[in-house]
Amino acid sequence: MEKLLTVKEAAARLGTTERFPRRLIAERRIRYVKLGGSHVRIPESALAEFVASGVVEPVTVSWSGGKVVA
Repeated sequence: MEKLLTVKEAAARLGTTERFPRRLIAERRIRYVKLGGSHVRIPESALAEFVASGVVEPVTVSWSGGKVVA
């Protein structure tokens, strides 16, 4: 079984406040596990998937006459 992170641990890994992962959970933008009535945990893989989904790859651009040419 993979490690389940508390909201506090997830926030620390993301470098954010606890409010951000809580908002992700409320908006259902990240997978989470509900334990009992009010406890939630975020699987490490869900956090990695969320980060990977936001990765923007760099593009190579060329300049011609002072303007970018794609």
